[in-house]
Amino acid sequence: MTKTLTTLAAMLASVAFAGAASACDMTLRSSDTHPDGYPTVEAVKAMAKEVEAKTDGRICIEVYPSAQLGEEKDTIEQTQLGVIDMVRASFGTFNDIVPETQLFSLPYLFRSVEHQHHVLDGPIGAEVGKAFESHDLVQLANYDSGSRSFYNSKHPIKSIADLQGMKFRVMQNDVFVDMMKALGANATPMPYGEVYSAIQTGVIDGAENNWPSYDSSGHYEVAKYYTLDQHLMVPELVAMSKMTWDKLSPEDQAVIKAAAKNSETLERKLWAEQEKKSEEKVVAAGVEVVSDIDKQPFIDAMKPVYDKYVTTAKAKDLVARIQATK
Repeated sequence: MTKTLTTLAAMLASVAFAGAASACDMTLRSSDTHPDGYPTVEAVKAMAKEVEAKTDGRICIEVYPSAQLGEEKDTIEQTQLGVIDMVRASFGTFNDIVPETQLFSLPYLFRSVEHQHHVLDGPIGAEVGKAFESHDLVQLANYDSGSRSFYNSKHPIKSIADLQGMKFRVMQNDVFVDMMKALGANATPMPYGEVYSAIQTGVIDGAENNWPSYDSSGHYEVAKYYTLDQHLMVPELVAMSKMTWDKLSPEDQAVIKAAAKNSETLERKLWAEQEKKSEEKVVAAGVEVVSDIDKQPFIDAMKPVYDKYVTTAKAKDLVARIQATK
């Protein structure tokens, strides 16, 4: 049954693609793993609408949400090869492809969302974006994906001392494991779908994520203490296949770049709205939020993590420039 449904979905997608292609001189396929209605999906749809309008219908962008074309890593590879034209993925998924993106997974790299925007929208963002081209990709837009913070079922976390010995689920990522160790807690990598029951049964004490994920997963039901420490802010990225990009005229490239920049503004607005809704929902459900935390001791505790992962002169210079950005 599953195979049959998958085949049917593929056929329907193919038919939809063929129908769109017949109405446009060029139809670009764009992949997103997030569901329809998600801020990143809606932003790329808005970009598509603007591109179609400004090219008088010559260029269309078909957005395929919910991982219809594959998971992030697979769709990035397909975009590099020109099999699909555009992809929305996390900076973290590009880490093994574009080395310059690796530093954006460092804890407490950004002081705030505003600081992150200033970095991404300035010369550093342009420099990192340029690095994608040698990997057959063209960076179009940087999107928000919120900040990850700690939540648990035991007690409010107001200082590093409150983390000592606690067990937290983290993604299977060496940087995250080392971050927890530096804070005196125990990292427990596990699939996201197992977190709710693991907290409920006491296998782990908590996890870490952004407001919308904390809300939609239902984790707030079993972990009532949320500490807004914002230890990680990994942006999202929209990239185009360089093979596709090179087929476009300079005028059409300019149209797509401008539409992508406008979609960036929209996505950040939609994300902020979604965060606010999720925060209001979990607070109304009785979650205790610690928002006045002193982050400096947490930042200072990351020295061994930075010593381990920021080793080259180029990486050290980039981190210093990011931290110096106002």
